[in-house]
Amino acid sequence: MNFIMAWRNIWRHPRRSILTIAAIVFATMLLVFMLSWQFGAYDTMIDATVKIHTGHIQIQAQGYQDQRDMRKVVPDPNEIERILTSLRGVKSYTFRAEDFSLVSSENRTYGVLVIGIDPQKEPSVSTLEDMIRRGRFLEAGDRRSALAGEILADNLNSPVGGDLVLLGQGRDGSIAATVLTIKGIFNTGQDEFDRTMIHIPLEYFQELYNMRGAVHMAVVLCDSLTAVPAVKERIAGALSGIDSSLAVLDWKELNPGLVQAIQMDLVSGFIFYLILIIVVAFSIMNTFLMAVFERTREFGVMMSMGMGPGRLMGLLLMESLGITLIGVVIGTIAGAAVTWYFQIHGMVIPGAEEVARQFGLPERMFPQLSFLSIAVGAGIVLILTVLSALYPAFKVKGLKPVEALSAV
Repeated sequence: MNFIMAWRNIWRHPRRSILTIAAIVFATMLLVFMLSWQFGAYDTMIDATVKIHTGHIQIQAQGYQDQRDMRKVVPDPNEIERILTSLRGVKSYTFRAEDFSLVSSENRTYGVLVIGIDPQKEPSVSTLEDMIRRGRFLEAGDRRSALAGEILADNLNSPVGGDLVLLGQGRDGSIAATVLTIKGIFNTGQDEFDRTMIHIPLEYFQELYNMRGAVHMAVVLCDSLTAVPAVKERIAGALSGIDSSLAVLDWKELNPGLVQAIQMDLVSGFIFYLILIIVVAFSIMNTFLMAVFERTREFGVMMSMGMGPGRLMGLLLMESLGITLIGVVIGTIAGAAVTWYFQIHGMVIPGAEEVARQFGLPERMFPQLSFLSIAVGAGIVLILTVLSALYPAFKVKGLKPVEALSAV
């Protein structure tokens, strides 16, 4: 009975109810889309970052992440390879070694990070091969060859085919010196990488820096981002009985700056969403305050006929819940439809090309529709708008039938 009365009361003033529902629809649709957009952007940022350099997981010596000591190594890559090959969830892997050294051309010298990579396995883990802008990628059999970042190559004034003199220190303290020929120049879109890194074949790195077959890290790419925690646990379990000096780090530990950027963006986004929903909530509260004032005499009649304040409160709350549910359902469907369209076709944000380039992101972004974005978006609107109707409903509790009947 209360449901029928509530439904009729909702449409007693159709224009006001429609405007209120429209506000809820807009808030829900916007929230579902924006949350999906944020989650999609985060996945894109993480994917771009891990495929440029870090991978989803790395196996390193304990403390190497904090202090890049040349002597902190993974001593037996073959044993690590045996483990990774047998683990479920591991999509691909490779090994790297690195050291800070000096490189110079005819007139200029710069400090760089020299990274030894496996030319055959590296393309399965990173997008470095796709980022070659001039020249070619390293090939099996290359020795005194290097890939240089575009900014570094320009600073050194060294084109493809040019020579670089490299000077560093080996693992045993000996001098590592050689002449490298630039085979390719890459552009990752991240200036820090393109200004400070060169890549050489891993075997030649091990020979040049006297690594004695060791590497500094095993880089692992998982089947998906969600599989990372389980794969990390499996790797740690497999290593526990073999070498306790090795650490297993996931992408969050390898990229703390990226995690902080995502957290800050989430906080700022939720502040904006909260303001939006509060505006809608005040609209709902205003609607029901007007209903209480307009229907005070009606409430007096109903109370004098035996309807208690509790039933009246329930009636008003049912009306607010009805309006809110209508708006939330329509808004969720509309938000999911809009998100689904852009998830297929993508969206180019005018003027954001430079920001995308700095983070190594594609120009066309894709929102990611998920149960989380729908549940959080619709749930926040539903809860706050229903709560906003409590104040008008509680005003009914204090009504006295005699005073209510005399209201104009």
